[in-house]
Amino acid sequence: MKKLLSITTVSLLGVLTACGGGNSEGEALSEEEISVGVTAGPHEEIMEKVAELAEEEGLTINVEVFNEYVMPNVALDEGDLDVNSFQHKPYLENFREDRGLDIVDVATTVNFPMGLYSVEVDDVADIEEGDTIGLPNDPTNGARALILFEDAGLITLDEEAGVAATVRDIEENPLDLEFVELEASQIPRQLDEVKAAAINTNYAIEHGYVPTEDSVFIEPEDSPWVNVIAVRAENKDDAVVAKLIEIYQSDEVKEFIEENFAGSVVASW
Repeated sequence: MKKLLSITTVSLLGVLTACGGGNSEGEALSEEEISVGVTAGPHEEIMEKVAELAEEEGLTINVEVFNEYVMPNVALDEGDLDVNSFQHKPYLENFREDRGLDIVDVATTVNFPMGLYSVEVDDVADIEEGDTIGLPNDPTNGARALILFEDAGLITLDEEAGVAATVRDIEENPLDLEFVELEASQIPRQLDEVKAAAINTNYAIEHGYVPTEDSVFIEPEDSPWVNVIAVRAENKDDAVVAKLIEIYQSDEVKEFIEENFAGSVVASW
């Protein structure tokens, strides 16, 4: 499945290149048409609503959908996308540093409270000694999951670890739980292989879960892991970027989020 997703994404990028998606390096973005990369699920649905509103103002937004977290940033950096909207700021900062990319965040969008899910237990208190717990294998979402586990009372982390926490920073593990790092997008499919697992909300919704109802434990609404709109640094002050932000952070989009996601996705404005 992972290989299939990679092939699909490469094929998509090939189509973007063939169609002239993105702008040439060093040029201001077109004020009439832009390409925006999102991940499947809520980010896609919200951006489609933004595109609908933007069309009324003379701006065409081509929404390009990805099934993982790596290629939307690579495609943006290489000019195959003009904008992306799919990641929280800690992930962007870590990715940018690791890859040496010149992309920046220009506005906040929504927060997707991460939840702890299980097909075996209905309460954190039902997790037993020696159980296996899954978490995302990328650094920022892995850290986020560990902080979620700490909030749920399962572990205690090194206070200095912060958003860079790894399983090595677990100082107390009273139930002697085994933590297994898995590809974030695949965790819902592997949930029956562990006692419980942390799942990003977009993937939970994509697989039919209602986070506020189906999670065993969930982040508070004021979680700091807010998602962002990102562009190449050279385009951060472009007029069309300001227009996109204005439309995204509108009352119409906020109302759409509230009506369609029932608290599982929270607007940042």
